[in-house]
Amino acid sequence: MGYAAALKDYEKFRFKADGWTRTVYKRGSGPAVIIIHEIPGLHPQVIRFADHVAAAGMTVYMPSLFGTPGKPATRGYAVAEMIRSICIRREFNVWANGKTSPIVDWLRALARKAHADCGGKGVGAVGMCFTGGFALAMMTDPSVVAPVLSQPSMPIGRRSRAVIDCSAADFTCAKQRMTDENLSLLGLRFTSDKLVTDERFAMLKRELGDRFEAHELADADALPGTGMAPHSVLTIHLDDRPGTATKAVETRVIEFFRERVGAA
Repeated sequence: MGYAAALKDYEKFRFKADGWTRTVYKRGSGPAVIIIHEIPGLHPQVIRFADHVAAAGMTVYMPSLFGTPGKPATRGYAVAEMIRSICIRREFNVWANGKTSPIVDWLRALARKAHADCGGKGVGAVGMCFTGGFALAMMTDPSVVAPVLSQPSMPIGRRSRAVIDCSAADFTCAKQRMTDENLSLLGLRFTSDKLVTDERFAMLKRELGDRFEAHELADADALPGTGMAPHSVLTIHLDDRPGTATKAVETRVIEFFRERVGAA
């Protein structure tokens, strides 16, 4: 059936803003949630999470930023896409230089469109791994009211351990909005994950206080048999059985979205 079969239940459209054009996959009804996929791309486990969000009474918007939509994740596929993102793609900032990725402007525009299309109190957003910090930077747009950082792994470099890929101005704006509008931020990770450092989560806890709700999981909580070290909380390493620790985190994320965006 090909990779496209994984997205057969989704409407597809092209969205252009701020100099970028990307394909977006949409499903559901109710207030909007933007799901920003991890490396290597919009793979089936990301789509499964989106299905769960849509089933909970929200409209999912899934932009395809890199990779092949629907293609299963493998180690080789992930390495190839990471190299392309570091070496070629100018829309992503991967180094510890205090900058927000240029593609975030496009994501903010998508959030405004999604809010206008779907209504509600605002828009939820989750970034994963390579895109983990995007949901925080998107908060400079007033439409974004429910940010989730799942295993935020950027930036890289010697100075990266205690920072996140968000400019100081964008971070200050997000922090002020949390205070002024009584908003909060969820962060997810496996504690052994070397891509998501202790120092990065400690910085978020220090800067945001009780506005930052951290969910930190042990290796034993990860779905076994994936062939990959515990990393992807909501996708590859989600044990989808009721009662598991990762399933409880997924449930909390969906509840957070419902509460903040005003899902019926």
